[in-house]
Amino acid sequence: MSVIPAERRKARHYAMQAIYQWKMAGAAINVVEAEFHADNDMTHVDTEYFKELLHSVPKKLTELQESFEPYLQERSVAELDPITSALLLMSSYEMAHRIDVPYKVVINESVSLAKKFGATDSHKFINGVLDKLAEKLRTVEVKATGNK
Repeated sequence: MSVIPAERRKARHYAMQAIYQWKMAGAAINVVEAEFHADNDMTHVDTEYFKELLHSVPKKLTELQESFEPYLQERSVAELDPITSALLLMSSYEMAHRIDVPYKVVINESVSLAKKFGATDSHKFINGVLDKLAEKLRTVEVKATGNK
């Protein structure tokens, strides 16, 4: 089955919101997932990708935070607002574990969600962090595109 970009985009949209909810409410991931399926029309959503992101981020939380923390420009992970944190976690997971997704897609999708849901100019901060993370995790791909 081929990837439909609009369905993958919606999966990221809902996954970011679900990760945010999980972090804020502390509810079990299965409960958060069930609520999203009950409260949202998931017809045109890549539900497998949504589920992967939602379940994988908490499992790899420490690894993901440690991967982007060096690029937070004098901030700590604890100082990040919940939307920025959710986006960096989700994008870091994709960067590290979904090599089939081009790093530019990961960054563009995260920046787009930050513009929609994040604080003013948070998209610029996220873009900077993810650019540096891409250089570390996707060195060959970044060099192949001629960006570095």
